[in-house]
Amino acid sequence: MSAPVPSVSPFPGPAAFHFGAVVLAAGASTRMGRPKQLLPVGGRTLIRRTVDTVLASAAWPVAVVLGAHAASIRPEFARLPVLAVDNPEWAEGLASSIRAGMRVLESFSLSLDAAVLVLADQPHLSADAIHRLAEAHLRTGQSIVAAHYAGHAGPPALFARRHFAELLALSGPEGARPLFARRAGDLAAVPLPELATDLDTPADYDAFLALPATTP
Repeated sequence: MSAPVPSVSPFPGPAAFHFGAVVLAAGASTRMGRPKQLLPVGGRTLIRRTVDTVLASAAWPVAVVLGAHAASIRPEFARLPVLAVDNPEWAEGLASSIRAGMRVLESFSLSLDAAVLVLADQPHLSADAIHRLAEAHLRTGQSIVAAHYAGHAGPPALFARRHFAELLALSGPEGARPLFARRAGDLAAVPLPELATDLDTPADYDAFLALPATTP
């Protein structure tokens, strides 16, 4: 599925800055006991809210990687201008979904300057948070920019094109976290404490629903 690429970059400069996004939504949600991607959050499912948020940012194209519950999750964004990616190796962990998403992102657009990796279980993700990652990359020149919360760097994280080969070579359950340590000199962090909230267990979800406002 495709849609028109914005004609004006929100990051003007000597050359327009263009970045895509990979939404990682292939997990089995074993600790939740049901697909957390389908949890109701502010009148939408969590995956629909995440995809809507990424589409509201400057990221283009947007790839959504599915795996364990693909058949039930795909209808949530079937009419949206995103690239649905099936990851048959989802059981390996996040790295396999990163590889699958990056392959599609690169094949769809050969001119990307960077890519942002996004988890599907952070209900306070905002388009502004993604914008701040891109802005920090342009301001600092650092080739990796990650959100910082709960005392560490984590997703969402932006990776400049020079790191695409490394993303495609990842393996195991940790996703891109090993790159943060291996490329510490290239890493900038953006304080985004609200992103410490993720929904992994029924207790996480109950605590989130108990907050005064559950729709950022």
